This record gives sequence, structure tokens and C-alpha cells, in this order.
Amino acid sequence: MRFGGLTALNNVNFQINRGEVRAIIGANGAGKSTFFNCLTGVLRPTSGRILLNGENVAGMPSNKISQRGMARSYQITNILPNATTLENVRIAAQSRRHGWSMLKHRDGYRDLIDKAEAVLDSVGLRPKADELAANLSHGEQRNLEIGIALATEPQLLCLDEPTAGMSGAETHETMQLVRSIAKNLTILIVEHDMQVVMELCNQITVLHYGEILAQGTPAEIQQNARVQEVYLKT
Repeated sequence: MRFGGLTALNNVNFQINRGEVRAIIGANGAGKSTFFNCLTGVLRPTSGRILLNGENVAGMPSNKISQRGMARSYQITNILPNATTLENVRIAAQSRRHGWSMLKHRDGYRDLIDKAEAVLDSVGLRPKADELAANLSHGEQRNLEIGIALATEPQLLCLDEPTAGMSGAETHETMQLVRSIAKNLTILIVEHDMQVVMELCNQITVLHYGEILAQGTPAEIQQNARVQEVYLKT
């Protein structure tokens, strides 16, 4: 991915397997956000392919990529603050099943309400179903965003800094949530918190100035001398 004379990503080549929990780590400016934006349709890569179940989705708009089974949460919470928790998830489910309409009364889509309630159960927010999203705690809002992504029935879930700004207790709860949903999903995480990365992920890819510096298990990454030198600083 190039921006004028700047190469933000260069020959990034890797594979994530079904059922894997993979982290993308690197210092600020390593290319993590650009990589996520290319993957999820926010940016069109200058060259290369992005294969999802064998189909090249590089350059497709985000909604088309979502329809093919990829969902994303954002580093900055991306919810409808003046809608209820349930409505946030119901609208996401509706985008998959019936096309997008915020005007039809929710009771007209009973199947979507059932789906939304099941998603809220999975992210621990069912008791807050009728609460305005704006009134949720920061940690609850981040988990709601994961619920919104889950409501689109993804095969690959991309989480951008899922624990950013959370307290220790909230981080622990979100890690438990990710472990729970990972039983049925493939998950790709961009995360700065190394404890979260090391405890959650099967594999780690380290970016450095837009290129892959190292890939491996958490133990292999911790023991990698080059990673220690440029990133872990140990």
C-alpha cells in the first residue's frame, strides 16, 4: 500500500487459518491500521490480493466484504449512541438478513430480535438491552461493538484495539469474551497490550515499517532477538 512516495505496507504476505486467533503487533507507524483498513475495505491496496475463502476481496467496498463474512470493530467506539443496545445489534443483523432499513418497526422483524437478543447474551449485555448505548460504560460499549460485528454472522472477526481505554477489570472481561466467541470464529486482533496478545493468541505477526518482521507463537515471538530489539525492548 503506497501513499504517494510513502510505502506504508510492503510485501506483507501471511495466512490466517480457520479457527485461529492471530495478533498483529508493532510500534506506532508500523502499518497495523493501514493493514486493517486494506483488509476490511476502507482502503484499496495499491497492489496485491486479499483472499477470503479463496475469493479476492482487495478493493471491494466494506459492505461487500462484510457480506462475504468479514466483520470489524474499530479502535474508536463506533456505535449508535442514541439507539438502545438491542437496536444497535438488531440493525446490524438486519443488514445481513433483510437489507438496511431503520424505519420499519422492530417488531416487524421478530427473527432479528431473537438474533439480537442471542448476540447480547453472548457478549453479556442482555440485561442492558433497553438501555441507550450512550449510557453504557466504556467497556460495555466496546463489547457492544463486538456484538454488532457478531450480528453480521462473520467467519472472520477483525478487532482493532478491543481493550483500548479499559480498566484492568474491563480488560479481563473482554479477554474472557474473546475466548468465548473464538470457539466458533477466526479472529484477527490489532492490540498494544502485550499481556492480552500473549494470553489470547495462537499466532502473532509483527510489523515493522510496513513489513513483516517476524511470525510465530507467543513463545517464539518473545524469544525472537530481532523482535526484542526493535519492539519488545528487552
